[in-house]
Amino acid sequence: MRSPKDFFKPLAVGAPDPVLEIPFKPSRMIHFFPPHLDKVLAKIPEIAPTVDVLLGNLEDAIPADSKEAARAGVVKVGKEVDLGDTQLWTRINSLDSPWCLDDLTTLVGEIGDKLDVIMVPKVEGPEDIHYIDRLLAQLEARAGVSSPILVHAILETARGVANVEEICAASPRMQGLSLGPADLAASRRMKTTRVGGGHPGYLVREDPTGEDIHEARPVHQQDLWHYTIARMVDACGANGILPYYGPFGDIKDTVACEDQFRNAYLLGCVGAWSLHPVQIEIAKKVFSPDVDEVRWAKRVIDEMGDGTGTVMIDGKMQDDATVKQCKVVVELAKMLAARDPQLTELYGL
Repeated sequence: MRSPKDFFKPLAVGAPDPVLEIPFKPSRMIHFFPPHLDKVLAKIPEIAPTVDVLLGNLEDAIPADSKEAARAGVVKVGKEVDLGDTQLWTRINSLDSPWCLDDLTTLVGEIGDKLDVIMVPKVEGPEDIHYIDRLLAQLEARAGVSSPILVHAILETARGVANVEEICAASPRMQGLSLGPADLAASRRMKTTRVGGGHPGYLVREDPTGEDIHEARPVHQQDLWHYTIARMVDACGANGILPYYGPFGDIKDTVACEDQFRNAYLLGCVGAWSLHPVQIEIAKKVFSPDVDEVRWAKRVIDEMGDGTGTVMIDGKMQDDATVKQCKVVVELAKMLAARDPQLTELYGL
């Protein structure tokens, strides 16, 4: 363990100073794109303004013989595309792969000042973050990168979930966490082949109303991921970093996707992955506060004055705790409205 007084010192001579606070930028959707496909790269200038985060994927879904092409594609986007306010992230290959080291050395060396965040898959403990932390500092120093590249970890193993608090606290670079439901399901030996979302077999059944235990007993499907998301949100909140829902694999089921994203939003997640353009608008809708909710929150803040005591508004008691809740909603609305003029008008900001 490093001494707390040394925690915010660079890990390599010439590396930029670590950040003291993780910036909370709009990141309602982390939109994945396969950078080895030329037809996809040609559409990036069109897609970039519609998303908060654009992520060049180097890991899963990229064939082994296309890894180098994918890496070159991310470099091309970083060098040639004006992304405006859209963040550029990448997901590198896992630390135990033969491609990870080249991913880091190439990307930091070629476009280190253009990369906001590096997403690291299958993080199992703080030791994984310590390795990435030191290596990035060395590479940043060599490349003359002016600001530290942040790190985002994916929770997709049972050991990673067990160590989630230590992972969040492992480095000042830690930007956030994402849930990786498919690999996590396999690691836990969960009996589901779905990528995120619920399962019809995971349910509760109402008590019988008569002698026949099979008659008129409605069932309710449960959320397989509620525990993990809640634990992830708490760990992130305790360490000043940001939680995200990961992928929802059934692209055609936009209804269930919206439901899963909304569950994550209500629990405290700030965004989710989008794997297809149809999911961009779902994430934008869900992770932007509802207009009526923003207006209500503004009203509570206004009527509470200095935020102390209690007031009754439409028969509902409001106190300092509810003011804090309302400030979370209004501050998020202001941040998103600064990026999206349409929201400025809707929210009345």
